[in-house]
Amino acid sequence: MPDRQGSEGPLVKVVTVTLNPALDLTVRSDHLQIGQVNQGQDMQLNPAGKGVNVASILADWGLRVTVTGLLGEENSETFERLFAKKGIADHFIRIPGSTRLGLKIVDEARQETTDINLKGIQVAPPQVESLRKKVLTLAETHDLFVLAGSLPPGAPEDLYFTLIRDLKALGKKVVLDTSGRPLELGLKARPTAVKPNLHELSQLTQKTLSTPEDALDAVKSLQGLEWLVVSMGEQGALFFHEGEAVHAIPPRVVVKSTVGAGDAMVAGLVAALHEGLEVQEAARLATAFSAGSIQQIGANLPEANVLQELQSHVQVVTLASGRV
Repeated sequence: MPDRQGSEGPLVKVVTVTLNPALDLTVRSDHLQIGQVNQGQDMQLNPAGKGVNVASILADWGLRVTVTGLLGEENSETFERLFAKKGIADHFIRIPGSTRLGLKIVDEARQETTDINLKGIQVAPPQVESLRKKVLTLAETHDLFVLAGSLPPGAPEDLYFTLIRDLKALGKKVVLDTSGRPLELGLKARPTAVKPNLHELSQLTQKTLSTPEDALDAVKSLQGLEWLVVSMGEQGALFFHEGEAVHAIPPRVVVKSTVGAGDAMVAGLVAALHEGLEVQEAARLATAFSAGSIQQIGANLPEANVLQELQSHVQVVTLASGRV
């Protein structure tokens, strides 16, 4: 992918923050039978966590990106190899213990993925404070921050709220991708962009949502956001920005794993923000990122020509006007 820093020079401008990273062990087992002995076809171990995935994809796109968060010092080597390979600046804070393992069972025959995620390392207040100081230090030289993923045990529920509030006070753009109470509280600090999936939006609005029409009605209760993206799996995604609402419908592709599809969409949105795209082109780009990611295992973009072909086949439908 080409270098997309333009005239801004070599400064790294984007930071992803991953408080609860994971090592994803992906096992392919076609025609999985629960409660039975199953044959695995292959396996793969990848450094992951939402912010790590976003950074990996942005690096493939050509952006220079920094990562930070809390990383277990006992098994950090796999992460370090990824960061070195992709030229990602590593500002993770190492803490005692091992980063959690996430088990992903991929049934390619059925195009289904089963996730088993562990909670993560128990963190203490001094470690959380060190992370907060690290983020504020990085804010001296970076413009856009992605706060992504679950919080580890011991982290305060309002940590994302605090980070967003502090970063917004410094004039930084902040993208939030989390769920549950941290999402509910984080929204109160008015991040620049938020990307819930349909299930997370259901929890947030306390409504049963299953269709784009449901989501379109539900987001009316969310006010004051510059960008809102609702990912809906095979149904595509809704994008809201400055009074415009569009539905991006992805092309049909052969699915290897749906793990990280939402993270790829966040990366696509960040790329769109970086390039100042309007809502329709932002929706097309982010949806192509997501469609490209599910054709492989691990957080990577396909080749440029494949991504361009996917973009050309994303259908974008204008839905309504009116601010979110």
